[in-house]
Amino acid sequence: MDKYFKIYKNKKVLITGHTGFKGSWLSLWLKELGAKVIGYSLEPPTEPNLFEAIDLGSKIIHIIGDVRDKEYLTYILRKYQPQFVFHLAAQSLVRYSYEKPKLTYETNIMGTVNILEAVREVKGVEVCIIATSDKCYQNKEWIYGYRESDPLGGYDPYSSSKACAEIVSEAYRRSFFTSKKQKRVALSSVRAGNVIGGGDWGKDRLIPDCVRALSQNKKIVIRNPHAIRPWQYILEPLAGYLLLGGLMYKDKERYSSAWNFGPLLKNTITVEELTQLSINYWGKGEYMIDKRVHPYEANYLRLDVSKAYALLGWRAIYDINKTVKKTVEWYKKFYKNIGKEKLYKFTVKEIREYISDLTRYSV
Repeated sequence: MDKYFKIYKNKKVLITGHTGFKGSWLSLWLKELGAKVIGYSLEPPTEPNLFEAIDLGSKIIHIIGDVRDKEYLTYILRKYQPQFVFHLAAQSLVRYSYEKPKLTYETNIMGTVNILEAVREVKGVEVCIIATSDKCYQNKEWIYGYRESDPLGGYDPYSSSKACAEIVSEAYRRSFFTSKKQKRVALSSVRAGNVIGGGDWGKDRLIPDCVRALSQNKKIVIRNPHAIRPWQYILEPLAGYLLLGGLMYKDKERYSSAWNFGPLLKNTITVEELTQLSINYWGKGEYMIDKRVHPYEANYLRLDVSKAYALLGWRAIYDINKTVKKTVEWYKKFYKNIGKEKLYKFTVKEIREYISDLTRYSV
Protein backbone atom coordinates (compact mmCIF):
# COMPACT_ATOMS: atom_id res chain seq x y z
CA MET A 1 0.00 0.00 0.00
CA ASP A 2 2.82 2.40 0.88
CA LYS A 3 4.12 2.36 -2.70
CA TYR A 4 0.89 4.00 -3.88
CA PHE A 5 1.29 6.75 -1.29
CA LYS A 6 4.75 7.46 -2.73
CA ILE A 7 3.19 8.29 -6.09
CA TYR A 8 2.24 11.71 -4.72
CA LYS A 9 5.83 12.83 -4.17
CA ASN A 10 6.59 15.92 -6.27
CA LYS A 11 3.08 15.82 -7.77
CA LYS A 12 0.78 18.85 -7.79
CA VAL A 13 -2.45 18.12 -5.93
CA LEU A 14 -5.45 20.45 -5.80
CA ILE A 15 -7.79 20.00 -2.83
CA THR A 16 -11.09 21.84 -2.65
CA GLY A 17 -12.37 22.33 0.87
CA HIS A 18 -8.85 22.24 2.29
CA THR A 19 -9.77 24.48 5.24
CA GLY A 20 -12.37 22.00 6.49
CA PHE A 21 -11.84 19.13 8.90
CA LYS A 22 -11.22 16.36 6.36
CA GLY A 23 -9.55 18.71 3.91
CA SER A 24 -7.00 19.90 6.48
CA TRP A 25 -6.01 16.35 7.43
CA LEU A 26 -5.74 15.35 3.76
CA SER A 27 -3.69 18.45 2.91
CA LEU A 28 -1.28 17.75 5.76
CA TRP A 29 -0.91 14.09 4.82
CA LEU A 30 -0.18 14.92 1.17
CA LYS A 31 2.34 17.56 2.21
CA GLU A 32 4.12 14.93 4.31
CA LEU A 33 4.14 12.64 1.27
CA GLY A 34 6.06 15.30 -0.63
CA ALA A 35 3.24 16.64 -2.79
CA LYS A 36 2.85 20.27 -3.79
CA VAL A 37 -0.55 20.98 -2.26
CA ILE A 38 -2.82 23.67 -3.68
CA GLY A 39 -5.84 24.34 -1.48
CA TYR A 40 -8.98 26.05 -2.78
CA SER A 41 -11.71 26.79 -0.26
CA LEU A 42 -13.73 29.30 1.67
CA GLU A 43 -12.40 30.53 5.00
CA PRO A 44 -12.36 27.87 7.75
CA PRO A 45 -15.97 27.07 8.64
CA THR A 46 -15.60 27.19 12.43
CA GLU A 47 -13.66 28.88 15.19
CA PRO A 48 -11.49 27.20 16.33
CA ASN A 49 -10.49 24.93 13.44
CA LEU A 50 -7.73 22.48 12.55
CA PHE A 51 -6.47 24.51 9.59
CA GLU A 52 -5.51 27.51 11.72
CA ALA A 53 -4.66 25.48 14.83
CA ILE A 54 -1.66 23.95 13.05
CA ASP A 55 -0.94 26.98 10.82
CA LEU A 56 -1.42 24.89 7.69
CA GLY A 57 -1.94 27.95 5.50
CA SER A 58 1.75 28.83 5.77
CA LYS A 59 2.84 25.38 4.62
CA ILE A 60 0.81 24.90 1.41
CA ILE A 61 -0.54 27.09 -1.39
CA HIS A 62 -3.63 28.52 0.27
CA ILE A 63 -6.32 30.03 -1.97
CA ILE A 64 -9.65 31.45 -0.82
CA GLY A 65 -12.30 30.62 -3.39
CA ASP A 66 -15.85 29.35 -3.77
CA VAL A 67 -16.59 26.19 -5.76
CA ARG A 68 -19.72 27.94 -7.01
CA ASP A 69 -17.40 30.36 -8.86
CA LYS A 70 -16.65 28.28 -11.93
CA GLU A 71 -14.51 30.89 -13.70
CA TYR A 72 -12.12 31.39 -10.79
CA LEU A 73 -11.96 27.67 -10.09
CA THR A 74 -11.01 27.01 -13.72
CA TYR A 75 -8.42 29.80 -13.59
CA ILE A 76 -6.76 28.20 -10.56
CA LEU A 77 -6.61 24.78 -12.23
CA ARG A 78 -5.17 26.34 -15.36
CA LYS A 79 -2.58 28.30 -13.37
CA TYR A 80 -1.28 25.39 -11.26
CA GLN A 81 -1.88 22.44 -13.63
CA PRO A 82 -2.43 19.77 -10.93
CA GLN A 83 -2.15 16.08 -11.78
CA PHE A 84 -4.52 15.14 -8.93
CA VAL A 85 -7.77 16.79 -7.83
CA PHE A 86 -9.55 15.89 -4.59
CA HIS A 87 -12.94 17.58 -4.36
CA LEU A 88 -13.98 17.82 -0.70
CA ALA A 89 -15.65 21.24 -0.64
CA ALA A 90 -19.26 20.92 0.49
CA GLN A 91 -22.05 22.08 2.75
CA SER A 92 -21.65 19.05 4.98
CA LEU A 93 -24.28 19.34 7.72
CA VAL A 94 -27.65 17.59 7.63
CA ARG A 95 -29.42 19.91 10.07
CA TYR A 96 -28.06 23.06 8.41
CA SER A 97 -29.36 21.81 5.06
CA TYR A 98 -32.89 22.18 6.44
CA GLU A 99 -32.14 25.85 7.14
CA LYS A 100 -30.27 26.53 3.87
CA PRO A 101 -31.48 24.04 1.24
CA LYS A 102 -30.70 26.28 -1.75
CA LEU A 103 -27.14 26.91 -0.55
CA THR A 104 -26.73 23.18 0.07
CA TYR A 105 -27.83 22.24 -3.46
CA GLU A 106 -25.80 25.01 -5.10
CA THR A 107 -22.63 24.02 -3.26
CA ASN A 108 -22.92 20.25 -3.36
CA ILE A 109 -24.36 19.79 -6.84
CA MET A 110 -23.21 22.78 -8.88
CA GLY A 111 -19.90 22.84 -7.03
CA THR A 112 -19.34 19.29 -8.26
CA VAL A 113 -20.38 20.26 -11.79
CA ASN A 114 -17.97 23.21 -11.71
CA ILE A 115 -14.95 21.16 -10.61
CA LEU A 116 -15.69 18.54 -13.27
CA GLU A 117 -16.10 21.22 -15.94
CA ALA A 118 -12.78 22.73 -14.89
CA VAL A 119 -11.09 19.33 -15.05
CA ARG A 120 -12.62 18.79 -18.48
CA GLU A 121 -11.33 22.11 -19.79
CA VAL A 122 -7.84 22.18 -18.28
CA LYS A 123 -5.01 19.99 -19.52
CA GLY A 124 -2.87 17.91 -17.21
CA VAL A 125 -5.31 16.46 -14.68
CA GLU A 126 -4.81 12.70 -14.46
CA VAL A 127 -6.96 11.78 -11.46
CA CYS A 128 -10.08 13.35 -9.96
CA ILE A 129 -11.77 12.07 -6.80
CA ILE A 130 -15.16 13.42 -5.73
CA ALA A 131 -15.97 12.98 -2.04
CA THR A 132 -19.68 12.59 -1.34
CA SER A 133 -21.14 10.82 1.71
CA ASP A 134 -22.49 7.54 3.05
CA LYS A 135 -25.81 9.38 3.20
CA CYS A 136 -26.09 9.37 -0.61
CA TYR A 137 -27.92 6.03 -0.43
CA GLN A 138 -31.67 5.56 -0.32
CA ASN A 139 -31.69 4.64 3.36
CA LYS A 140 -34.07 1.82 4.28
CA GLU A 141 -32.47 1.48 7.74
CA TRP A 142 -31.88 -2.21 7.24
CA ILE A 143 -29.12 -4.11 9.03
CA TYR A 144 -27.17 -4.80 5.84
CA GLY A 145 -24.38 -2.59 4.56
CA TYR A 146 -25.08 -0.59 1.40
CA ARG A 147 -23.11 -1.54 -1.67
CA GLU A 148 -21.94 0.85 -4.36
CA SER A 149 -24.59 -0.52 -6.72
CA ASP A 150 -27.52 0.13 -4.35
CA PRO A 151 -30.08 2.87 -5.18
CA LEU A 152 -29.18 6.47 -4.38
CA GLY A 153 -31.56 8.83 -2.63
CA GLY A 154 -31.98 11.16 0.31
CA TYR A 155 -34.65 12.22 2.77
CA ASP A 156 -33.13 15.61 3.59
CA PRO A 157 -31.53 18.31 1.37
CA TYR A 158 -27.99 17.33 2.36
CA SER A 159 -28.38 13.61 1.64
CA SER A 160 -30.24 14.16 -1.61
CA SER A 161 -27.63 16.68 -2.76
CA LYS A 162 -24.91 14.08 -2.24
CA ALA A 163 -26.93 11.52 -4.20
CA CYS A 164 -27.17 14.07 -7.01
CA ALA A 165 -23.40 14.67 -6.87
CA GLU A 166 -22.92 10.92 -7.34
CA ILE A 167 -25.20 10.93 -10.40
CA VAL A 168 -23.35 13.94 -11.83
CA SER A 169 -19.99 12.21 -11.32
CA GLU A 170 -21.18 9.04 -13.05
CA ALA A 171 -22.54 11.05 -15.97
CA TYR A 172 -19.26 12.93 -16.45
CA ARG A 173 -17.26 9.74 -16.18
CA ARG A 174 -19.28 8.06 -18.92
CA SER A 175 -19.79 11.13 -21.11
CA PHE A 176 -16.44 12.88 -21.06
CA PHE A 177 -13.62 10.91 -19.43
CA THR A 178 -13.70 7.29 -20.62
CA SER A 179 -13.67 7.31 -24.42
CA LYS A 180 -10.31 7.05 -26.16
CA LYS A 181 -11.41 9.91 -28.39
CA GLN A 182 -12.06 12.13 -25.39
CA LYS A 183 -9.95 13.41 -22.50
CA ARG A 184 -8.70 10.48 -20.41
CA VAL A 185 -9.17 11.34 -16.74
CA ALA A 186 -9.58 8.77 -13.99
CA LEU A 187 -12.72 9.84 -12.11
CA SER A 188 -14.06 8.19 -8.96
CA SER A 189 -16.47 9.09 -6.18
CA VAL A 190 -15.82 8.13 -2.57
CA ARG A 191 -18.43 7.59 0.13
CA ALA A 192 -17.72 7.77 3.85
CA GLY A 193 -19.42 9.15 6.93
CA ASN A 194 -19.45 9.51 10.71
CA VAL A 195 -15.77 10.42 10.64
CA ILE A 196 -14.24 11.55 13.92
CA GLY A 197 -10.81 12.82 14.86
CA GLY A 198 -8.94 15.77 16.28
CA GLY A 199 -9.65 19.23 14.93
CA ASP A 200 -13.36 19.02 14.16
CA TRP A 201 -15.53 21.75 15.66
CA GLY A 202 -18.45 21.42 13.25
CA LYS A 203 -21.88 22.48 14.43
CA ASP A 204 -24.34 19.73 15.41
CA ARG A 205 -21.72 16.99 15.28
CA LEU A 206 -21.35 14.64 18.23
CA ILE A 207 -17.63 14.72 19.00
CA PRO A 208 -17.34 18.51 18.61
CA ASP A 209 -20.41 18.90 20.85
CA CYS A 210 -18.77 16.61 23.41
CA VAL A 211 -15.45 18.45 23.30
CA ARG A 212 -17.01 21.90 23.56
CA ALA A 213 -18.93 20.84 26.66
CA LEU A 214 -16.11 18.87 28.28
CA SER A 215 -13.57 21.65 27.79
CA GLN A 216 -15.94 24.06 29.59
CA ASN A 217 -17.00 21.61 32.33
CA LYS A 218 -20.56 21.63 31.03
CA LYS A 219 -22.99 18.78 30.45
CA ILE A 220 -22.98 17.26 26.96
CA VAL A 221 -26.40 17.54 25.31
CA ILE A 222 -27.28 14.72 22.89
CA ARG A 223 -30.32 14.57 20.61
CA ASN A 224 -30.70 10.96 19.46
CA PRO A 225 -29.10 8.72 22.11
CA HIS A 226 -30.25 5.45 20.53
CA ALA A 227 -29.25 6.31 16.93
CA ILE A 228 -26.63 3.83 15.73
CA ARG A 229 -23.64 5.00 13.70
CA PRO A 230 -20.54 3.28 12.26
CA TRP A 231 -17.87 5.63 13.66
CA GLN A 232 -14.48 5.79 11.95
CA TYR A 233 -11.18 7.55 12.61
CA ILE A 234 -10.40 10.40 10.21
CA LEU A 235 -7.31 8.75 8.71
CA GLU A 236 -9.15 5.55 7.75
CA PRO A 237 -11.16 6.92 4.79
CA LEU A 238 -8.36 9.33 3.83
CA ALA A 239 -6.01 6.36 3.50
CA GLY A 240 -8.60 4.86 1.17
CA TYR A 241 -8.78 8.06 -0.91
CA LEU A 242 -4.99 8.22 -1.25
CA LEU A 243 -4.63 4.54 -2.07
CA LEU A 244 -7.41 4.80 -4.65
CA GLY A 245 -5.82 7.89 -6.21
CA GLY A 246 -2.49 6.11 -6.57
CA LEU A 247 -4.12 3.10 -8.21
CA MET A 248 -6.17 5.33 -10.53
CA TYR A 249 -2.98 7.08 -11.61
CA LYS A 250 -1.57 3.70 -12.64
CA ASP A 251 -4.74 2.32 -14.24
CA LYS A 252 -7.41 4.85 -15.22
CA GLU A 253 -9.97 2.38 -16.50
CA ARG A 254 -9.96 -0.30 -13.81
CA TYR A 255 -10.33 1.90 -10.74
CA SER A 256 -12.65 4.67 -11.98
CA SER A 257 -15.96 4.06 -10.20
CA ALA A 258 -17.76 4.60 -6.89
CA TRP A 259 -16.15 3.37 -3.64
CA ASN A 260 -17.28 2.90 -0.05
CA PHE A 261 -14.92 3.44 2.89
CA GLY A 262 -16.28 2.51 6.31
CA PRO A 263 -15.02 1.31 9.71
CA LEU A 264 -14.80 -2.08 11.35
CA LEU A 265 -18.23 -3.58 11.98
CA LYS A 266 -17.67 -3.50 15.75
CA ASN A 267 -17.33 0.31 15.56
CA THR A 268 -21.09 0.50 15.04
CA ILE A 269 -22.40 1.80 18.37
CA THR A 270 -25.06 4.24 19.60
CA VAL A 271 -24.69 7.97 20.08
CA GLU A 272 -25.06 7.48 23.83
CA GLU A 273 -22.33 4.81 23.91
CA LEU A 274 -19.91 7.03 21.99
CA THR A 275 -20.66 9.94 24.31
CA GLN A 276 -19.87 7.83 27.37
CA LEU A 277 -16.69 6.53 25.76
CA SER A 278 -15.58 10.11 25.05
CA ILE A 279 -16.19 11.03 28.69
CA ASN A 280 -14.17 8.02 29.83
CA TYR A 281 -11.13 9.03 27.77
CA TRP A 282 -11.47 12.69 28.75
CA GLY A 283 -11.43 11.63 32.39
CA LYS A 284 -14.63 13.26 33.60
CA GLY A 285 -17.94 14.68 32.40
CA GLU A 286 -21.70 14.20 32.22
CA TYR A 287 -24.37 14.21 29.55
CA MET A 288 -28.08 14.85 29.25
CA ILE A 289 -30.66 14.00 26.59
CA ASP A 290 -32.42 16.77 24.67
CA LYS A 291 -36.02 15.55 24.38
CA ARG A 292 -37.24 18.32 22.10
CA VAL A 293 -38.46 17.51 18.57
CA HIS A 294 -35.67 17.74 15.99
CA PRO A 295 -35.55 17.47 12.17
CA TYR A 296 -35.41 13.94 10.81
CA GLU A 297 -32.05 12.14 10.91
CA ALA A 298 -31.52 8.50 10.00
CA ASN A 299 -31.21 6.07 12.89
CA TYR A 300 -29.03 3.50 11.14
CA LEU A 301 -26.84 3.38 8.05
CA ARG A 302 -23.82 1.20 7.34
CA LEU A 303 -21.60 0.75 4.30
CA ASP A 304 -20.45 -2.51 2.74
CA VAL A 305 -16.72 -2.05 2.08
CA SER A 306 -16.03 -5.44 0.50
CA LYS A 307 -15.30 -3.84 -2.89
CA ALA A 308 -12.50 -1.67 -1.49
CA TYR A 309 -11.18 -4.60 0.54
CA ALA A 310 -11.09 -6.97 -2.45
CA LEU A 311 -9.99 -4.65 -5.26
CA LEU A 312 -7.88 -2.04 -3.48
CA GLY A 313 -6.46 -4.05 -0.60
CA TRP A 314 -7.81 -1.38 1.78
CA ARG A 315 -9.15 -2.10 5.22
CA ALA A 316 -10.04 -0.19 8.37
CA ILE A 317 -7.72 -1.04 11.28
CA TYR A 318 -8.76 1.01 14.33
CA ASP A 319 -11.41 -0.32 16.69
CA ILE A 320 -13.79 2.07 18.45
CA ASN A 321 -11.63 2.37 21.57
CA LYS A 322 -8.52 3.38 19.66
CA THR A 323 -10.61 5.67 17.43
CA VAL A 324 -12.01 7.59 20.39
CA LYS A 325 -8.74 7.53 22.35
CA LYS A 326 -6.79 9.04 19.43
CA THR A 327 -9.49 11.65 18.92
CA VAL A 328 -9.65 12.75 22.55
CA GLU A 329 -5.84 12.83 22.84
CA TRP A 330 -5.65 15.38 20.03
CA TYR A 331 -8.20 17.68 21.67
CA LYS A 332 -6.42 17.45 24.99
CA LYS A 333 -3.22 18.63 23.31
CA PHE A 334 -5.11 21.53 21.74
CA TYR A 335 -6.69 22.66 25.01
CA LYS A 336 -3.31 22.58 26.75
CA ASN A 337 -2.34 25.48 24.44
CA ILE A 338 0.94 23.87 23.40
CA GLY A 339 1.30 26.24 20.42
CA LYS A 340 0.74 25.86 16.69
CA GLU A 341 4.12 24.39 15.81
CA LYS A 342 4.01 21.72 18.53
CA LEU A 343 0.43 20.87 17.63
CA TYR A 344 1.46 20.64 13.98
CA LYS A 345 4.22 18.18 14.86
CA PHE A 346 1.86 16.16 17.05
CA THR A 347 -0.66 15.95 14.18
CA VAL A 348 2.05 14.82 11.77
CA LYS A 349 3.08 12.21 14.37
CA GLU A 350 -0.52 10.91 14.36
CA ILE A 351 -0.31 10.41 10.58
CA ARG A 352 3.06 8.67 10.76
CA GLU A 353 1.86 6.34 13.51
CA TYR A 354 -1.21 5.49 11.48
CA ILE A 355 0.89 4.72 8.39
CA SER A 356 3.06 2.44 10.52
CA ASP A 357 -0.03 0.67 11.85
CA LEU A 358 -1.46 0.45 8.35
CA THR A 359 1.69 -1.20 7.04
CA ARG A 360 1.48 -3.89 9.72
CA TYR A 361 -2.21 -4.62 9.11
CA SER A 362 -2.33 -4.29 5.32
CA VAL A 363 -3.76 -7.23 3.35
